[in-house]
Amino acid sequence: MGGDLTVAIAVFLASAVVVIFCGTKLAVYGDALASLTGWGRLFVGSLLVALATSLPELSTNISAVQLDPPNPELAVGNVFGANMLNMFTLSAVALAFGGKRFLQQVAPEQGYLIVVAVVTTGAAILFAGLQWGANVGEVGISSIILIALFVAGMWWVYKNRPDAGDEEGEDPGMTLRKAWAMFGLVSLGVVIAGFFLAWSTDEIADITGIASSTLGILLVSLVTTMPEASSTIAAARMGAMDLGVAGLYGSCAFNVTILFYADPFFRDGVLGNATEPAHFVAGGVAVGLMLTGLVLVLSRNRIKSAVVAVVLALMAATYVVGAVVVATVGGTEDEESSKSKTAAQMKVKTARTPGE
Repeated sequence: MGGDLTVAIAVFLASAVVVIFCGTKLAVYGDALASLTGWGRLFVGSLLVALATSLPELSTNISAVQLDPPNPELAVGNVFGANMLNMFTLSAVALAFGGKRFLQQVAPEQGYLIVVAVVTTGAAILFAGLQWGANVGEVGISSIILIALFVAGMWWVYKNRPDAGDEEGEDPGMTLRKAWAMFGLVSLGVVIAGFFLAWSTDEIADITGIASSTLGILLVSLVTTMPEASSTIAAARMGAMDLGVAGLYGSCAFNVTILFYADPFFRDGVLGNATEPAHFVAGGVAVGLMLTGLVLVLSRNRIKSAVVAVVLALMAATYVVGAVVVATVGGTEDEESSKSKTAAQMKVKTARTPGE
């Protein structure tokens, strides 16, 4: 067992390094593409950079449900855990770069994007609670609604984006062709590394007995959101606060759509229904922190600097508390297996009763 665990940890660490490196480069080349095409920072951050930095979540989650046996709890946990962690990143970076001064450089139009992130995440939690099993082919109707909400929301964000004419863009130092080529290359690296990340995490869960939902929310989400953290810090350093904040909230909105993209690969029902109590804790914390961020962005000029600093610190502390609760209620793989076995036995008993 010790040798197997060592191999799993080694694969996890190696794949994590590749995911972080490639994900960071995705943000760099995505930003270069944005400069070369002349798009505004809010829309670029919410769509292009968010998509680029969320590729680790996408590849990891698809890989998780293709494991033998599939691990849907890991995939769903990564979605909600990543959203929760993105809000911790927002609070930490905002505090590090001036608190109120940071927020004052964020366009109020970010509010449209934040609403989209809140609605999509909230809808995913609602559908998970309802356990709606209706589907079209191999895709749940709930997953289709989530992607529809995202597309409509991003159109709304695009229509209400601020004027990009006053933004000062830096020379990316490369041609458009090179930017696309490098973007595609590091994307491939993320996809490959994401498969090994999901496999190794599943092995660690099986060997150690830690629940997959807990690992997905706390450990895998920590690795797969490193590109978002890196791009946000880089944006703050160059004074592009809008780009960084939009990248985080855009990633939160896109992460929920991963349930749609991964659903066809999951053959045991609707992926979004494969939830544990820990998933609802993570999702609820994520939505609460997003709404707090919305209040800060919209009222940043009316709140004192000290109050902003306290609220940002409380946001960071809330993530820590949420993580502790997730670890507490997440249980172990043995408990999950026992629950699954009991549920299966109940189904068999119910099915036999009418004929007996």
